[in-house]
Amino acid sequence: MRILTQNFDKPNSQSISVYGEYLALRKALSMRPAGIIAEVRASKMLGRGGAAFPTGIKWEFARRSTDFPKYIVANADEGEPGTFKDKAILEKDPHRLLEGIIIAGYAIGASEGFIYTRAEYPKAKKVLAWAISEAEDHGYLGDNVIAPGFSFRIHSCTGAGAYVCGDETALLDSMEGFRGCPRLKPPYPTDMGLRNKPTVINNIETLANIPTIIKKGGEWYSKIGSPNSPGTKLMSVSGFVKRPGLYEVDTGTTLGELIRDYCGGVVGKFKAALPGGVSTKFVTQLDVPIDVPSLVDVGSLPGTGAVVVLNDTVSMVDAAKNCVKFFADESCGKCTPCREGTHRAYEILDRFSHMEGSLDDLGLLRELHAVMYDTANCGLGQSALNPVVSAIDKFEDEFKRCIG
Repeated sequence: MRILTQNFDKPNSQSISVYGEYLALRKALSMRPAGIIAEVRASKMLGRGGAAFPTGIKWEFARRSTDFPKYIVANADEGEPGTFKDKAILEKDPHRLLEGIIIAGYAIGASEGFIYTRAEYPKAKKVLAWAISEAEDHGYLGDNVIAPGFSFRIHSCTGAGAYVCGDETALLDSMEGFRGCPRLKPPYPTDMGLRNKPTVINNIETLANIPTIIKKGGEWYSKIGSPNSPGTKLMSVSGFVKRPGLYEVDTGTTLGELIRDYCGGVVGKFKAALPGGVSTKFVTQLDVPIDVPSLVDVGSLPGTGAVVVLNDTVSMVDAAKNCVKFFADESCGKCTPCREGTHRAYEILDRFSHMEGSLDDLGLLRELHAVMYDTANCGLGQSALNPVVSAIDKFEDEFKRCIG
């Protein structure tokens, strides 16, 4: 089913003339805010940014706060290597996102929203500015949206390309003009977020689903795909496949079906895949469904939906080393486990790539992963060695052949 990509192939898809009226917003404004959140909760939609937190519950936390003002922040800082789904929404159907943000704002009692985009997305930023202007011209943004009593404005802001700002609290620091570093939690952003006020931070893909949920109902949405993780999912597929690209699939579609039916199959012989970007663990089963419970069962996660497919020509030592190099470069340096652990892991893997590894090194990598997972300040450090330990677990013989 195509929900998010239904307009992608249309000429001028970024225009409001193609998207049409904000019918979901009109319906939402005729409902009570609690009723909107009830529909989102009924949809059972999990956040699409990687953490998979239930969207409706997050909104409910913010709605119940008695502190004002409140804010909505759309996180478009997709820094995960191989991820390009949010960029596509921004460039090809920005009004679907804008309508979702406005509905979210009305539901929690906010009058301002922000879209945090990457500096590497100049086209998306230009299209977004145009779409916001169109929405203002049509009365969907500004004072008295559609009818008197509700006003809402959306602002666009740009990061500087730091991966760590994908973390919601590091993103908030960046928005406030500080160096992007994750904050300690609690308090959570729904209690104390932007400017120390209640803030809902959702991924672009999450918010772009909202208009359809409101128009067709949460129960309708909950019946798409996997019952425990329903809806559709945008999958950014790269690596050794015949047709890499962006595909919208029902949750519950297996990894093998995605590769075979959408991507035309593997170039060479399948070896392994990262199902959700370099912060997830390698999987070797093609029959695993792409949904949260199924991937958790095999020790991984769907992450951001960035599927990186490897064939049998790829060295798992080199693959693990490349992943860790990325995290070592992107660590903000605030906490010692991540700052030091990523560099020590890279040094160890570099020894393996030069045939100088040891059995003790394999044990040290596993120990590093456990310590970083338990003590790092944010998801970057906690997940940085996920691909490493999974590569060792599934392809230990390759590492042992690199022992000097």
